[in-house]
Amino acid sequence: MSYRTPHSLPKSLHTVTLDDVRGAQKMLSGVARTTAMEGSRYLSGLVGAPVHLKCENLQRTGSFKLRGAYVRIAGLLPEERAAGVVAASAGNHAQGVALASSLLGVRSTVFMPAGAPLPKVAATRDYGAEVRLHGQVVDETLAAAQEYAYRTGAVFIHPFDHPDIIAGQGTVGLEILEQCPEVRTLVVGIGGGGLVAGIAVAVKALRPDVKVIGVQAAGAAAYPPSLAAGHPVSIRNPATMADGIKVGRPGDVPFQLVGYLVDDVVTVSEDELSSALLLCLERAKMVVEPAGASPVAALMSDPKAFEGPVVALLSGGNVDPLLMQRILRHGMAAAGRYLSLRLRLTDRPGALATILGVLTEVDANVLDVSHVRTDPRLGLTEAEVELHLETKGPEHCVEVRSALRAAGYTVID
Repeated sequence: MSYRTPHSLPKSLHTVTLDDVRGAQKMLSGVARTTAMEGSRYLSGLVGAPVHLKCENLQRTGSFKLRGAYVRIAGLLPEERAAGVVAASAGNHAQGVALASSLLGVRSTVFMPAGAPLPKVAATRDYGAEVRLHGQVVDETLAAAQEYAYRTGAVFIHPFDHPDIIAGQGTVGLEILEQCPEVRTLVVGIGGGGLVAGIAVAVKALRPDVKVIGVQAAGAAAYPPSLAAGHPVSIRNPATMADGIKVGRPGDVPFQLVGYLVDDVVTVSEDELSSALLLCLERAKMVVEPAGASPVAALMSDPKAFEGPVVALLSGGNVDPLLMQRILRHGMAAAGRYLSLRLRLTDRPGALATILGVLTEVDANVLDVSHVRTDPRLGLTEAEVELHLETKGPEHCVEVRSALRAAGYTVID
């Protein structure tokens, strides 16, 4: 990876300054937690330098979003507060707005997609918001929220495209510099760009030598083409399991700051995201959503590209249990912990038991077996067995395949 050299921010683009971030930090005192910084020996070994995890997944509401939402709502005029606020979100922003509004005594309405995970809907209601389910995708939900704001006079609280939101998120950067003053590289997930923009404003003002690297999911990476074009561009149908950074177009305000202050933006695959989430759970004992695991995915995919000490920001931990189950299975498969294959064999009594004996010898755990005898592709005396195995990693997968072939079986896939 080659780092871009960020430019100095022109005065015309001083939409958010270090003083704004410091003001936000004072405003958030007693509201947002100063979240923990945990070292990771495993990632440090990969990178060859100390790696620390900034645990915003342990923030109130389970993500950094409370910071920006509170600063934005606290800055409203009395008549704006009286009109209430409205937001659109599938999860983290919804909960941040709901809690911030409750703390400030402001009425909040949050529009969420009809298919939003039930735990996130329930949490948003518990924090005090009126939840309205509308639309199947976030764009439809966003349009409904904006129409509601126009019709009722409620103030629309954008998830990332406002200076107050960016200043609030930037307080994470101040905490990182206080907790890890020796940091050389900071890795942050990017959706619309509010978080990385705020952090870059704070960090570059105080420590211009620190590299700030953004990470996007490859299937929802709007920043690389936007930076190449010099203006925000939309991508069609962004697709990723990381719904927290699944944004089809950068925000206008954060885009300018990212373009001048962020050193590089890299992308990670779905396999890398699921492997990173699994690593956070197994090694760091951290429940992290896919978006929050994106910086870890970047470190795992190209560990020698990052100058240490490194801080990877775990931005959130709000993951639906059913999605977590699917992601963990995917992550284990990507890490070589699951193996699915088909075997062609002679159909005779004891044939399946013989296969299981071979697998026992190589210490592979059988999770599921499907035995097919009637298929036009099979010969008169042939059968096909599909096996789903729990394995110990890529090398063990190779060992299992080799043992089956050595025993005379045709391994189809």
